[in-house]
Amino acid sequence: MIRSVVLAALALTLTACDGGGDPVQQALRDASAERQAALVKDGEVSGPVAAPDEDTARVQKMIAGHEAALIDARAALDSPDPEVRRLAEQAIESHTTQLADLRAWQAGR
Repeated sequence: MIRSVVLAALALTLTACDGGGDPVQQALRDASAERQAALVKDGEVSGPVAAPDEDTARVQKMIAGHEAALIDARAALDSPDPEVRRLAEQAIESHTTQLADLRAWQAGR
C-alpha cells in the first residue's frame, strides 16, 4: 500500500516535470514574457509591471514547492523497486537544479 502511494506521488511529481515541460520553468518564462510585453508598448519602454515584492513572493512559493518535492523524492529512495528509485533520483536532480536557479535569482535581488 505504501509503495503504491509513493509511486503515485512520484508519478504525479514527475508528470509535472516531463512531457510538456516543467511547470516552474514555464511559470518563469510566462512571467518574464508578460513583464516584457507590459514594459514595451508601441516600441516605448514603460515602468515595471510587477513590484519586486510580488516576484519575490512568487519565487518563494516555487522554492517551497521544490523543497516539498525533494522531501517526497528522497523518501522514495527507500523503495525496494529499482524503477521508483531511478525516478526519485531523476526528480532529486531536477528539483535540486531548479532550486539552485531560484535561489540564485533571490541572491541577485
